[in-house]
Amino acid sequence: MASITERIPVLVTPKEKTRIASKARQAGVSMGEYLRRAAASFTPADDDELLEGMIAQMAKTTAQADAAIDAALAHVRASEKRIAAMEAHAREPH
Repeated sequence: MASITERIPVLVTPKEKTRIASKARQAGVSMGEYLRRAAASFTPADDDELLEGMIAQMAKTTAQADAAIDAALAHVRASEKRIAAMEAHAREPH
């Protein structure tokens, strides 16, 4: 007994269609079957958790980068003071 099916029109760009067709061929299934399997395996909550983890890691590395930049700028300021002091000392009569 044949099962009842319904059509879901999905608009994609020519480039997306080529990519989907290629992936379907590699998987050995039709484009329709490929898209059905992809849709069945998609869980937004999983993606949200992954994105939240990535955002947390980006915030951590951004804070580390900020601290490294601040430390480098402090080192530059200290170096500039030492250079100014050495130049002032070199200009003093001996």
